[in-house]
Amino acid sequence: MSGVGPSMVRPNEVTVPLMPCASVEEHLEFYEMLGFEATYRQTKPYVYVALRWSGFELHFGPAPQDLDPARETSGGCLVMVDAVAPYHSAFVAAMRRAYGKVLGSGLPRITRYRPGASRFTLIDPSGNSIIFIQRDEPAEVEYGGSKKLTGLARALDNARILREFKNDDRQAFRALKSAVRRHGPDAPVVDRALALCQLIDAATVLGEPTGLWLTELRGLELADVDRQRVEAELGHLGDLQQWLPAK
Repeated sequence: MSGVGPSMVRPNEVTVPLMPCASVEEHLEFYEMLGFEATYRQTKPYVYVALRWSGFELHFGPAPQDLDPARETSGGCLVMVDAVAPYHSAFVAAMRRAYGKVLGSGLPRITRYRPGASRFTLIDPSGNSIIFIQRDEPAEVEYGGSKKLTGLARALDNARILREFKNDDRQAFRALKSAVRRHGPDAPVVDRALALCQLIDAATVLGEPTGLWLTELRGLELADVDRQRVEAELGHLGDLQQWLPAK
């Protein structure tokens, strides 16, 4: 071992994530639909799949016998990029070409991308989360919502953090339901509209009923300036115009 040490190590390492694969066929169908290239695949004597897209690779190996993809705790990988929007647009376009829609609920799926957001997540058929993160993303995140805000506005900020940073639609849904009951009657109408739209979207993703929130939203009297703000902040929600009160 003489002469071998840190000074002999060249800083040109490459790490490749290795995640569980519950079904080779389902994995290949999903990732190849998105535009990934399968550079290696085998099922015997054990599962191994290698995939490449642009400049990064994902590898998958055998899944534990007790793996439950529906729990979405299988594995994960961070993909650091200069700008996340082009990646989201490419994957969404591929889904629309293949299925005529965006896979926004269940497995597999892609999380929604809010303009200006710094991350989104792909959840694959085995419950792995591939999280695309912008390199200049703010270092500090205020879980619970910004302390500069109060009431329903703070709850909205908290829901954004829960959905974008923790990928937790269920907790965001619960937080918004509680906040609308507690702060809704005294909140500005535009904040109520924003909260109700977010509730409807989260409920749709989770397979929860939306009728109550739709009825309340459509009963609001939105001034033009309020509607414009809702459309500016939530225009990425494809069904938004169907939810809002008639003009």
